[in-house]
Amino acid sequence: MRGGLMLAAGLAAGLLGGVASGQEAPVKLGAVLPFSGGLELFGGQARLGIDLAVKEINDGGGIQGRPVEVIYEDNQTDPRTSVERATKLTRGDGVIAVLGPITSNARDAMLPTMERAKVPLLYATNYEGGACSRYVFAFNSVPNQELAELVPYLAQNRGRKFFMFGADYVWPQKMFETAATLVAEAGGEVVGTEFTPWGVTEFAPVVRRIEESGADVLLFALPGADGITFIRQAEDFGLLEDVTVGFLGFSEDYLGAFGEGKAQDMWVTVPFAAADPSEGVQYFTGRLAEMAGPDVVASHYTMTHYNAVIAVAEALEGAETIDAEALVDGLEGLEIETPTGLLSIGAEDHHVTMEMLLAHTVGDGLEVVDRLGRIAPEAGCN
Repeated sequence: MRGGLMLAAGLAAGLLGGVASGQEAPVKLGAVLPFSGGLELFGGQARLGIDLAVKEINDGGGIQGRPVEVIYEDNQTDPRTSVERATKLTRGDGVIAVLGPITSNARDAMLPTMERAKVPLLYATNYEGGACSRYVFAFNSVPNQELAELVPYLAQNRGRKFFMFGADYVWPQKMFETAATLVAEAGGEVVGTEFTPWGVTEFAPVVRRIEESGADVLLFALPGADGITFIRQAEDFGLLEDVTVGFLGFSEDYLGAFGEGKAQDMWVTVPFAAADPSEGVQYFTGRLAEMAGPDVVASHYTMTHYNAVIAVAEALEGAETIDAEALVDGLEGLEIETPTGLLSIGAEDHHVTMEMLLAHTVGDGLEVVDRLGRIAPEAGCN
């Protein structure tokens, strides 16, 4: 295991002297993230983590004395725009890695561009698995890490009838396929599955069908503004009084959008919760508050994007050259310390084994109910 840059007090304090102006050319990273188009919440959360990691690395002397610079691009939550931005970064800006995007269709659209350029894509969003390439590294959870403990817990404690509702694209579809198997293994029953296109603003008919199904649990996979709209309407119609929500892809900054006292007791499995009292998490959230202000809200998307940048610095710490191929070689099999504990990158599948938490919404955050330990990914690589 290589030493952990991430929580070293000396690094945070800049005891290595920081990066002086006029030194060597920066190590350039790109970021293709949604800052418009409906998933801005996620883009903002990712940028928080990236910016903190860059600050800590640069305060600590950079990468082999070279400062890290991130070039941000807005993909507008659109796959075609994602490809255009990735092409600009890899061909025009000379980045050695690209962070992002958020959605699976944007990632899949970008991947041929990344592979042709031989530049790694550092994907830090939870997803359905199967993105396996020399030039892809996945820093967040895949279905077994998010569902294998959540579904049995809900079946045992909240009821055995499950309704599944999500956006009509690959991530919810694959998540629900995995969930259906887990529901059956837990002795439960799937009483309905529905998918919705983006941009729907009226969910009353879906809420009614969920209610009429007799479901005890709603597995929910509708991210962004559409998901916020659905939960608000479901609560207004009284659905959440009788149905427990297992919220897939939950971000803690959703709670502010739902409104004070809303969307309580929704259940998640995540690699990070800001209210976790553990020392590493509290140090991390404290550093974020110093950088972005005391009212900053952090979610697991913040932490996983932070981890991805820290991993870049670790991977290149002893490299003979600082370029994309050296980064790929250094990331394979790498272990780093994160705010929640040890993270291991698979040498072959490039997915991460990491600590996972079972939690539910209480007040304006997540309360940790169970520490599930390090869960290895079932990456879905052939």
